[in-house]
Amino acid sequence: MSLHPETVQQIAKNHYQLDAVATVLNGYEEQNFLLQTAGGGQYIFKAAPGNVNPAFIQAQVTVLQQLAQTPVRDYFQHCLLNGEGAAVTFYAQGDAGYYVRILSFLEGHFWVEEKEKSPALYESLGRFLGAMDRALEGQYYTAAERTYEWDISRAADAEKNLHHIHDPEKRRIAAYFLLQFQTEVAPQLSSLRKACIHNDANDYNVLIQDGRVSGLIDFGDMVWSALINNLAVACTYAMLHTDDPVAVAAPIVKAYHRQCPLTPAETDLIYYLVAARLCISVTQSAEKASHHSDNTHHFLTEQPAWTLLFQLLQTNPIKAADAFRNACGFNPLIDANDDYAALLSGRKAHIGRNLSISYKKPLKIIKGALQYLYDDKGHTFIDCVNNVSHVGHCHPVVVKAMQRQIATLNTNTRYLNDAMMDYAKALTAKLPSRLSVCYFTNSGSEANDLAIRMARHFTGNKDVIVLDHAYHGTSTLAIEMSPYKFDGKGGGGQQPYIHKAVSPDLYRGAWQYGDADAGEKYAAAILKLLHELKQEHKGPAAFICETLLGVGGQIPLPEGYLENVYAHIRAFGGLCIADEVQVGFGRVGDAFWGFELQGVEPDMVVLGKPIGNGHPLAAVVVTEAIADAFNNGMEYFNTYGGNPVSMVTGQAVLKVIEEEAMQQHAQQVGAVLLEELKALMDKYEIIGDVRGHGLFVGAEFVKSRSTREPAVTEINHVVEQMKERGFLLSTDGPLYNVLKIKPPLVFSEQNARDMVAALDAVLRAEAFG
Repeated sequence: MSLHPETVQQIAKNHYQLDAVATVLNGYEEQNFLLQTAGGGQYIFKAAPGNVNPAFIQAQVTVLQQLAQTPVRDYFQHCLLNGEGAAVTFYAQGDAGYYVRILSFLEGHFWVEEKEKSPALYESLGRFLGAMDRALEGQYYTAAERTYEWDISRAADAEKNLHHIHDPEKRRIAAYFLLQFQTEVAPQLSSLRKACIHNDANDYNVLIQDGRVSGLIDFGDMVWSALINNLAVACTYAMLHTDDPVAVAAPIVKAYHRQCPLTPAETDLIYYLVAARLCISVTQSAEKASHHSDNTHHFLTEQPAWTLLFQLLQTNPIKAADAFRNACGFNPLIDANDDYAALLSGRKAHIGRNLSISYKKPLKIIKGALQYLYDDKGHTFIDCVNNVSHVGHCHPVVVKAMQRQIATLNTNTRYLNDAMMDYAKALTAKLPSRLSVCYFTNSGSEANDLAIRMARHFTGNKDVIVLDHAYHGTSTLAIEMSPYKFDGKGGGGQQPYIHKAVSPDLYRGAWQYGDADAGEKYAAAILKLLHELKQEHKGPAAFICETLLGVGGQIPLPEGYLENVYAHIRAFGGLCIADEVQVGFGRVGDAFWGFELQGVEPDMVVLGKPIGNGHPLAAVVVTEAIADAFNNGMEYFNTYGGNPVSMVTGQAVLKVIEEEAMQQHAQQVGAVLLEELKALMDKYEIIGDVRGHGLFVGAEFVKSRSTREPAVTEINHVVEQMKERGFLLSTDGPLYNVLKIKPPLVFSEQNARDMVAALDAVLRAEAFG
């Protein structure tokens, strides 16, 4: 039950001898009223519900009384005393009760109402906060040592409200930052300085007058917590509605430090503390919305809070920490002059020499955040190519599942384990019903190797048909069936039991775009190989190909291609293997698996890379008949394949894809990406072809569209320039002239538009026609 203004007026008159008119003001938990006397006097009436701790109400009074004795006294309200000389009056109304205070009125307008905030204003905020915290140094109030949801030190508790956030992208980002809080902040909490802090210098509590901070109201959020949290809260709200949040916060930190010296350890945490405060705010708003709250105060900063969280995600935390260190005169974190000479020398000495490094100026990546990567120089990159991190770098759901399981058990598969069965059932539920038996491995290479071994055993044949320019992994057998490797520099050449079929390339091949029968014609090349094998009294063990060609040039298969090929292979007694290592798990958007785009069902499916979001997990899924035949008395054992951590990881990836509607997202964002790239192709002659499905996209660069001569030097330069603009891309294809675009599925429509805009700028600057 709320107090009526007339009741408030009676309380003020009867207990404080104050004759005034009451007007309702907004409040989060307490009821607030403006009292105005006939003589022009103004006061604030506050009523806390009777179920709160009265000691905490008294603590708020005490802190104001103590601040009134310090140099910052003019920044704070003063408590009026009632007829009994007390600052707090208990008022009973029926079954309800209220703890009432009347406070003096501070002149000024709220921070949120100041449209043009000057650097001096930000410095004023930091200076004031530092002076306040110094004035309160050593003060302790027992009632302030409480469990409070708005205490940043308890940000992990906000996880319980994440499910109230219905937008998958927002929920994912909040969960990511809460994970970072537990990783980066929680281990240090016990060593941070503690104090009784105001804890709510938000944009509706900070007052401004004449271009400087003139006051701070409302100690209702006061708590015994880490001192740095007080500064972090103030920075959080000051950073709202700004284009460069770190640049705004740095002068606040600098001015605060001059009044109340900080430590490097404290400044290094500010980025994560700000993010944690925002997570508390947005999860609280979501929880209140779930109860249909009509209190507008519960949602005042919800939208700007989300905007700032998105901005922080795009901000390298090292850049933020370095800026705050610089503001305080501490040693920097970023060494701009480090050319990694020592690291490169060590790598050369102790790592295989033929392990390549991307980019002319190597990157030292120190942290991943969904679709973003952060280097040690403070730069943020949008990852447009790491399809291994399928659902995003450090996706919180996957990370937590792994953490829980590895803290519980990890062992081999000779023990019964529910995780293996649960995952096998979930995985096969995504596949055609005849593909029902799983063999788990650690990599796609190992899975492809096993698939060929099983095919040879099942058919009694050794010969394998592959596509030209294909790549299937790093094992000896995988290299043998990868023309990309055995025909390349340092390759050992083609083995007699491996047979190459022409790549069904609709851009460069014999049958191109517009030929409705291209798929059938390319499949005829495989039929020809099969007849040649038969003449040699041989049969195929298997045909294996990616369901969209990756290293082969980011090539979607022509319509009807696999339908015809699979029919030919089966007619000659072979098995059909779909290599979904780079393609599967919803990446293509229109389907969960690449083979579904062709309307076929393979006999075996090989899975890897995205299956574990970067965790070493892969699988071969086969029919009952193939599994029964392979069970010939020789045990199949894989020490790590199918271990509990891997199984839980795989299950978490499937869960995320489903719950965050990532397949649909890939379809929608992929459509935008393809549309934008094709529009770019209309502007620049150098882009000869754009192709793909969902977030499996390639753009082929040529010197001339008439000759289709590959523009290798040019595309390499473009990739380097895109890196300088914050977009990580790579090249692929047999001619090394295809721009490879296979980002994590959390890649957003805005990311796609920004990437294409940057590519447009690069091509325009280089005058590529």
